[in-house]
Amino acid sequence: MTQQQTLLNLIDDLTGDLQDPSRLWQIAAIIGSVVLGWGLARLLKKRFGRQEVQGGMLGFGVESFGRVMAPLAVVCLLALSRVALAKYHFHVNLVKVALPIFGSLVVIRFAVYLLRRVFARHGQISATMLAFEKVFQLLVWLAFVLYITGLYQDVFDFMDNTILPLGKYKVSLADILQATVSVIVLLMLALWAGAALEEQLMKVQGMHTNLRVVVARTARALLILVAVLMSLSLVGIDLTVLSVFGGALGVGLGLGLQKIASNYVSGFVILLDRSLTIGDMITVDKYSGRVTQINTRYTVLQGLDGVESIVPNEMLVSGAVQNSSLSSSMLWISTKVSVAYDTDVDRVLKLLEEAALTVDRVLKEEKLPSAQLLSFGADGLDLQVGFWINDPQNGRGGVTSDVNRAIWRALKENNISVPFPQREMRILGPVPEQFSAPESTTVPKKTAVTDGNPSANHV
Repeated sequence: MTQQQTLLNLIDDLTGDLQDPSRLWQIAAIIGSVVLGWGLARLLKKRFGRQEVQGGMLGFGVESFGRVMAPLAVVCLLALSRVALAKYHFHVNLVKVALPIFGSLVVIRFAVYLLRRVFARHGQISATMLAFEKVFQLLVWLAFVLYITGLYQDVFDFMDNTILPLGKYKVSLADILQATVSVIVLLMLALWAGAALEEQLMKVQGMHTNLRVVVARTARALLILVAVLMSLSLVGIDLTVLSVFGGALGVGLGLGLQKIASNYVSGFVILLDRSLTIGDMITVDKYSGRVTQINTRYTVLQGLDGVESIVPNEMLVSGAVQNSSLSSSMLWISTKVSVAYDTDVDRVLKLLEEAALTVDRVLKEEKLPSAQLLSFGADGLDLQVGFWINDPQNGRGGVTSDVNRAIWRALKENNISVPFPQREMRILGPVPEQFSAPESTTVPKKTAVTDGNPSANHV
């Protein structure tokens, strides 16, 4: 009967406010708060959103926080309207109902903002996250209904009186719920602050990329640690239990987590000694590609074919690594070609160098292409032309193909022949009937050589 009476009182208050002449003031306050709140949010978003795009600290988060600012501004204006109306002895029951409605909207949008800010990768939202958001919205609106109908206190009392035995201790459902909410909220805030700090550090131009990553990772770990400690304190758990947890962690590291711990330590070593940087082209074991991420446990390499390889950090510390852009991004590449023996060598070498210079990716100022006579081959003169590039992240195959095509065009335009193996076959002795050619068959002039072996009378 108490809950029904509370709901009936609420309905009577709202009905009385609708019949009261002062209801217009409440309606005007609600409409004005909504219009002014949304207008203020759009103004802040428009003014500081540009600074966020440009990397300004004042505009940080305004663009993505815009969906939260509007209902938050409405709640603040409704609270001020409620105080003002109560001061002049106006009824405020309509405003009291509007406040939790927009307050629930603030909680929902802020939670969705935090979830997507922390867990959404590259702006992609998974189906699981969408389902969790819908469940959370349902719970918030259910709490709003309980608050409006006056059932909230009864539900809380029921949970507080429901005791669950946990070993030597007895904990109520209300304590478990409060502990869970406090831990989740503090951890989400810590993760959000860590992501925000990392984004800002990545925009600092005067700091090395690896140092930015180290500071961001360390700050995030410290924030999470502080959030966990605060959560334990709010729940009422004695922090001395962490000593037992630390001992268990040490035993786990000794028994089976050596590789994981080694990868984490190796990740910080890589970031601190700056042997690898995001954007470097490296080759380790059978994996090669551009470094796109250096995480605390693994490093991501993206190959030229788009395939990403996840390499444990321990491999990068304990094994040999080829880095094409460690101290310099310039890379030397060579290609070979053969010409006939009656060719003017000096002229051909000059043509090879000029042909390489016609390719866009070949350096034309710092280090010029150079051609050499390698050896006297069985079929012709073996030549080599070497050239330099400064963009190894774009691969070698494309530029080598372009240089080969330019060389081929230059040789064709200057009537320089490229020799190729030619062999003749000589059949010694009488030809058996089964190998004799029909009368209408023409024997090719060029056949394979049998090295003059008399016993080889057939192929």
